Amino acid sequence: MSVVHRLPQHYRWLHGFSGMKVEPIVSSENIADNELIGLTLLSHEGDTAWQVMRELSRSLVEIQITCAVVEYDGQPCLFLHRDDECTCLCRLKNMGVAIAESVAVPYFS
Repeated sequence: MSVVHRLPQHYRWLHGFSGMKVEPIVSSENIADNELIGLTLLSHEGDTAWQVMRELSRSLVEIQITCAVVEYDGQPCLFLHRDDECTCLCRLKNMGVAIAESVAVPYFS
């Protein structure tokens, strides 16, 4: 079973490297048209992670979601347009991929 997690920041393609390299967006910037989200695997590492990410990418391309697998912080990450996030997550869930979400839990003393 694969488990993916959404990276905490939003990204954009690095100028001149569309589809190959990303950079985080500074929060004060307003570039929603080119805003990307990134997904990383929690369940696999190394060559297996690259293989799984490529399979996930192919599945998304089948439903016309433009995406790319790019190395980010030493790990393969799947980047796609922010507007495609819901469709992407639905497709991945239908494939049996678990989606790990950050949960804010209040602390009671």
